[in-house]
Amino acid sequence: MKNIYKYGTMLVICLVVATGCRKHYEEINTDPSSYNPTNFNPNFLLTGAQLGYTGSSDLSYDTWRANLIYCGTMMQGISSVINYWAGDKYILNSGYTAAYWGFAASNINSGIGAYPEQVRLVVDLVAFTKDKPQYKNLHQISRIMKALIFQRITDLYGDVPYSQAGLGFLEKIYFPVYDKQQDIYIDMLKEVTAASDLLDAKGDISTGDAIFNGDIAKWKRFANSLVLRLAMRLSKVDPATAQSYVQKVIGKTMLSNDDNAFIQGDNNGGRTTLNRNSQILQGGGGKENFYTRWSSTFINFLKTNNDPRLGVIAVTNLYVNDESKTQNPGANADPAVQKGMPNGKDQSLIAGQGVRLDPSFTTYTDYSSPSPALIKGNGPTFILTYAETELLLADAAQRFGIAGSASQHYRAGVIAAMTYLSQYDAAATISVAAATAYADAHPYNSADGLNMINTQLWAHNNTKLDFYESWANWRRTGFPVLVPVVYPGNSTNGTIPRRFPYPVTEAGTNTENYNKAVASVPGGDLLTSRVWWDKN
Repeated sequence: MKNIYKYGTMLVICLVVATGCRKHYEEINTDPSSYNPTNFNPNFLLTGAQLGYTGSSDLSYDTWRANLIYCGTMMQGISSVINYWAGDKYILNSGYTAAYWGFAASNINSGIGAYPEQVRLVVDLVAFTKDKPQYKNLHQISRIMKALIFQRITDLYGDVPYSQAGLGFLEKIYFPVYDKQQDIYIDMLKEVTAASDLLDAKGDISTGDAIFNGDIAKWKRFANSLVLRLAMRLSKVDPATAQSYVQKVIGKTMLSNDDNAFIQGDNNGGRTTLNRNSQILQGGGGKENFYTRWSSTFINFLKTNNDPRLGVIAVTNLYVNDESKTQNPGANADPAVQKGMPNGKDQSLIAGQGVRLDPSFTTYTDYSSPSPALIKGNGPTFILTYAETELLLADAAQRFGIAGSASQHYRAGVIAAMTYLSQYDAAATISVAAATAYADAHPYNSADGLNMINTQLWAHNNTKLDFYESWANWRRTGFPVLVPVVYPGNSTNGTIPRRFPYPVTEAGTNTENYNKAVASVPGGDLLTSRVWWDKN
């Protein structure tokens, strides 16, 4: 891990320098004195792309706005009464929905957003390592990382720059076209499948790998699990392609929680590997620690089912008052007293709108916060897990009659979704016995199979604080069945948003391609329009 922290620190320095150069992006992107294949170790780029993907290098900007404010509350995993948390009120804040995208899709250095922080680095990495035997595995890992990065971008926005994105330095393409999401998905499936096949256990060790420390066997299982996720996203729009790719990875996906992909935070005073979800939920952005809680939808689901996760992921009275960011060592983890905060509320005293007038309200401290074990600055940021993989295999088995037994995959996924929590902290441990007892008490019912599978996947993504995936899988399946909130002045006529609109900055920087993309969005460039695979 020493090399990872070294690379991460250097990357942050590079990004800070880069942010001051936006006005001269063409000159920067063609400057031969900057990093290039002859003078730069490409492992730096891998570390940077990985830290960018998990939010570790964005100073919480993307994570705060996209993952928490929007995805987390829309999916009723968390709730907040802070007025600028627009997600569960279905209000468009165009700056927040644009935050994940970043400044532009070319090679422009803005310092924040997926295109400058992730795409620019991984596109360079793929090019710099191509046809270089000494970087054979690093090249394949970079192809896998590129698909991982672009899946989230296209899932959020739909048609996006892909084939020409990040090529300002390499090919002087500063205004990339927007590729159709269908084409992006087909290419990602091909790329990850090919990269997995070419990974070589006898090849190079990627010293900049912050996820698996260069473990090729784990990378192969990760790649096949990512193919599964990609394929299942197409389960309704292109079931033939979905089934074809699922068949390719059966028996090759993650084997246990030991294969879980995450980046471990350090929180040693630096900024490179701090867990960004924890930073915000501890009040690093404002008073989120006090006014942002687990949603009543999620807590009620756990309580109704006597779920053992409730006793380790939630506490009441974590903070004494809204001015304090010091955690209370006497916080109450008793499952019986946990209470989620309703979504779509604020701090006003308007009937039906203010949380203090809600029947559930007693005091703010009585609402359940994420437990300290889940929001440590040096905790893991999860990317893809064995539990998710097993639940997706269960979905494939139930939906298509492939991949084995839906019941067995479901059971394995549910148990893993509980026992993995110890990877946050020993205090979050749920024993195999307790998880197995839950699975025994809640057996799989094929008549309600897709609902059970995807509701469990929602619950799992909530506990790993990966609300991007909660929103994407909900849009794909419609499960769990969520009751929309009603908030005055909302932007969706009271329906849960389906997509992020394009950043308006693209209208001034990539005008022609932006206008074509906007014109091609069915229903208009709105929160309510849908991406290609969203046919639920």
